Amino acid sequence: MKPAKSVLPLPPIDDKIRDAVLDVTARLKDQPGALLPVLHGVQASLGYVPEEAIPLIAREMNLSRADVHGVVSFYHYFRTHPAGKRVIYLCRAESCQSMGAAKLEQHVKQRLGVDFHGTTADGAWTLEPVYCLGNCACSPAMMVDDELKGRVTPESFDAWLLSEAT
Repeated sequence: MKPAKSVLPLPPIDDKIRDAVLDVTARLKDQPGALLPVLHGVQASLGYVPEEAIPLIAREMNLSRADVHGVVSFYHYFRTHPAGKRVIYLCRAESCQSMGAAKLEQHVKQRLGVDFHGTTADGAWTLEPVYCLGNCACSPAMMVDDELKGRVTPESFDAWLLSEAT
């Protein structure tokens, strides 16, 4: 007989986070390779994968906390803090780089006052890198929430941002 695995007590967790994690894990944990779908489900439900959710996800998936943390920290898509009201994804793939994405990236970071994975002080914008938006013919590309934009320049970004502020 296999000895019982020692179980660390769970740290305190907000009810909303606990309920979301338990809902997602109950639906998905029995699928093969369920950790990624569970993490996607938690992020879809809460907008991020809270650090305090990791021990509960690990327990429900019968994984170590390190296993879950390793996946969350490996994939850039997962965030561990709430995003801004809107998310700007800047493409960093080769096509966009060859068409001026590095200059655009520096401009956007300066204009928003944040680096990648950062959120503006007012909570309005989160800036995320993405490694291809499939809009290579219109490089450089960015996506805002679910809206794809092509041939973005520093000037067109500023004009767009100004139009969003009004």
